[in-house]
Amino acid sequence: MNEQTKKLGFKNYIIIGSLLFGMFFGAGNLIFPIHLGQLAGSHWLAAGIGFLLTGTIMPLLAIIAISVTQSSGIYDLAKPISKRYATAFMLLVCATLGPLFAMPRTATVPFQMGFASHISESNQQLWLLVYSLIFFGITYWASRKPSNIMNTIGKFLNPIFLILLAIIFGFAFSRPIQGTNVVISAPGYTHGSFLNGFIQGYNTMDCIAGLLFGITVVAAVKGLGINKPKEVSLATLKSGVIGIGLEAVIYLGLIWLGSTSVSMYKISIDGGIAFNQIAAHYLGLAGQILLAIMTTLTCLTTAVGLAVSFSDALHKKFPKVSYRTFNMIAIGFSFAFANVGLDTIIAWSMPMLMFLYPLAITLIILSIASPLFKRDSRVYIWTTVFTIIPALLDAIKAAPDIISGSAFAKFVLQIDNFLPGSSVGMGWLLPATIGIIFGLVHYGANSLKSRGSELIVPESKND
Repeated sequence: MNEQTKKLGFKNYIIIGSLLFGMFFGAGNLIFPIHLGQLAGSHWLAAGIGFLLTGTIMPLLAIIAISVTQSSGIYDLAKPISKRYATAFMLLVCATLGPLFAMPRTATVPFQMGFASHISESNQQLWLLVYSLIFFGITYWASRKPSNIMNTIGKFLNPIFLILLAIIFGFAFSRPIQGTNVVISAPGYTHGSFLNGFIQGYNTMDCIAGLLFGITVVAAVKGLGINKPKEVSLATLKSGVIGIGLEAVIYLGLIWLGSTSVSMYKISIDGGIAFNQIAAHYLGLAGQILLAIMTTLTCLTTAVGLAVSFSDALHKKFPKVSYRTFNMIAIGFSFAFANVGLDTIIAWSMPMLMFLYPLAITLIILSIASPLFKRDSRVYIWTTVFTIIPALLDAIKAAPDIISGSAFAKFVLQIDNFLPGSSVGMGWLLPATIGIIFGLVHYGANSLKSRGSELIVPESKND
């Protein structure tokens, strides 16, 4: 059969969807839904819906945006704003998803959830060093050749993870610790559970990951013999619905699980400790061992996906530096930063996410809608200009005290107080909407002007 007309079967969609799920579902995807459920209590469903918007819907839309624009990657997607902006945005996203935050977190989360409670506090730093060394050694081995990612993630590790997770869910659903209808919500979640869930979804980093992972998913589709742009886009979309749909179901299960645990266990800092306690409640030591294996496997799949996507994206942008060099940089720095500890990683990642997420969300929306305005750069530029300042203010507010508590921060944040929704990290929404309207008006006015010019018939020189 000609490769140009080859059709994928349902099995192929399952494999690619499994690849996508394995790349998305990692460290934060396990712990933050549990934590959100503990905070939301009886309002877990409203918080869960908000969480799904940024944790599953936006990542899927990111992949669709790459398909609609037929972009070769995150740089190409942001290029209508400007080449310099596209380069800066790509570097910030790659650094966030790579060696600064997401990749180090893939090692610290499973260590804290599965192993730290069995090690004395004085020895935890040493064993984290040993664990992260082994973890990233395996990550480097699996990510050396991007062509191996399908077999490594899609066909082997994901099924094992899903079986282990199903065992814990089976016990929890058959014997809930407590009904969610009697659980008291934390302050801010009684009436603001949806918006708080929306912001908590930032912690998964999946929205910006979708912009980066799209490259790998498209490459996997093409590797199965699909080469026509429209067929690649359709296959990517179908696979994304399968992989991210499964992720959404698991998220709701984890949020519910967290909400039922508050009556017995205190609200944990990030959900990792709570998950360990829940596993021990249902399965004892066996549950904790099961959790250690499960989290290590799922975080390993994400680490491999991040390493491949990071190295591939930067190698394509800077071809003089080899894929192998970028891969070694990503894994080497991830190993170093993993050993500063999970709490530190989360504290410093939040301001970066508060800055990047509004820019990513507006870029995704504009890219999907771009056929309506012919991907005109003016619409992109107006929207980005109006979004970037409130996003920066939200980032300063979410930063650790050394930044957010400074005199300069207190001065500039006075501007933030005038923006609707700023108290819940949504101060960027109204300015972004105004920016989109200005951009569309600018585009429409110029289109009408151009059409008017075409209707003017020049006078003949002989008249």
